[in-house]
Amino acid sequence: MPNSIKVGDKAPDFTLPDTELKPRSLKEFLGKKVVLAFFVGAFTSVCTKEMCAFRDSMARLIDLKAQVIGISVNDPFSNREFAQKNRLTFPILSDYNRQVIKSYGIEMHNFAGLDGYTVAERSIFILDKNGVVRYVWMSEDPTVEPDYAGIEKALEQI
Repeated sequence: MPNSIKVGDKAPDFTLPDTELKPRSLKEFLGKKVVLAFFVGAFTSVCTKEMCAFRDSMARLIDLKAQVIGISVNDPFSNREFAQKNRLTFPILSDYNRQVIKSYGIEMHNFAGLDGYTVAERSIFILDKNGVVRYVWMSEDPTVEPDYAGIEKALEQI
């Protein structure tokens, strides 16, 4: 996509509500490596597998001094149920107004043939401690999971 964020870009800051409606900004997580994991929708099969894969690798990610942040266009209430059901131990943020996916250039329009329904493309952005993008992975196919080993390798090299 022409407006998408690339390696070397400064990641756009944002403030989004978490599952408890607390505003969380990207700035508060900087100072360590950040893995922004944009997912299509709570409770969908591939997104559940993806978020649970991050949950299951948290010890390794913590060793790599990384903070995972999941972001979807779902409302905070759905995200809360999704996080609780799957015992997710990292923040899940709600981009319900779709401003962040627009600023990152990862909008998927008319998802599932629903005219006007926009979700995030499944995307991973790894930021260094200063908020500079060091790794980008995106898929226009919502059934494709990210390369988890590639994410860990990128984190090791930052």
